[in-house]
Amino acid sequence: MSGPEPAPPSGPAPAVGSLPVPAPESGLAQGGGRIRAWAELLRVSALFSVPGDALAGAAAVGLRPGRGTAYAVGASLCLYEAGMALNDWADREEDAVDRPHRPLPSGRIAPAAALGAAGLLTAAGLALASRAGRPALTVAAALAGTVWAYDLRLKHTSAAPAVMATARALDLVLGATATGSAPRRTAVTAVRHAPGPVASAPVARRGAAARTGLRVAASAGALAVHTYAVTAVSRHEAQGGSTLAPLGALATTSALGAVTALRALRKPGGAAALVPLLPAALYVGTTAVPLLHAALNPSSSLTQRAVGSGIRAMIPLQAALAARAGAVGTGIGVLGLAPLARTLAGKVSAT
Repeated sequence: MSGPEPAPPSGPAPAVGSLPVPAPESGLAQGGGRIRAWAELLRVSALFSVPGDALAGAAAVGLRPGRGTAYAVGASLCLYEAGMALNDWADREEDAVDRPHRPLPSGRIAPAAALGAAGLLTAAGLALASRAGRPALTVAAALAGTVWAYDLRLKHTSAAPAVMATARALDLVLGATATGSAPRRTAVTAVRHAPGPVASAPVARRGAAARTGLRVAASAGALAVHTYAVTAVSRHEAQGGSTLAPLGALATTSALGAVTALRALRKPGGAAALVPLLPAALYVGTTAVPLLHAALNPSSSLTQRAVGSGIRAMIPLQAALAARAGAVGTGIGVLGLAPLARTLAGKVSAT
């Protein structure tokens, strides 16, 4: 999943459109070294928003992260980077006019190299997913197809937010599938209700599987809703001028954070049940102020900052989802990626 693609988080001009050409991304001098060029092309700071998808998926199925989860994380990272490289290859002619500092139009990376990298990273992602089993490979193939369809065809259509939301949801499902769909404990062979018939083990297992599926769907849906809102804002980042999109995203993310927090409050378990409140609050705090600024002053630069913050906000959202599912340690670990993402985003744009 390539993610919404705003321009650099700071700077005088937007990424696309007919406005002035933007300055090179912070920390990356124009014509810099080859490693820097690839870091800019692949937007390495955005990678911190990826592992939490698989980890939240593992939490949703009630299992500790294991080897399958690691394969899912690796596959997600490869497919995400494939989307980034393919995005710049697909936009190379547009960027030559609007963003000549980008690695392809500036000549620091050849278009063929970017396309080749996208292909190799996609193959690597599918290979890693296959190590987690056929179901995981099936999900990864659907994710890869969504990424390529978005970059090559759907990015500039009205379907773009929905396609990007689908990609994020599939990424979480990949983590859940690779980790394992069965709960940690299955029902006993027979569960007796008094008075009444005996419930068979298959019936109990089907009920447990259904509950697990609902948890996975709820977590994937939360990520999808957030991604849709951020992508909708990103469609206006070039020219700015949209107040409605940031306001809609602000309402959506605030409601999503509130729902996550309220579900944690309703869940029994003492102090541990309150752990999701911190990442939920950080999630809302990360998105609210930039989106409000973009709504009050819908300039391209403020819209770009709002989109960048929205991408980083995926990390506390993933942490909240994992902690809400009972994986407190996983949630804390995911949340630890947030300061790293923020630091690196000051050097390499996350978008």
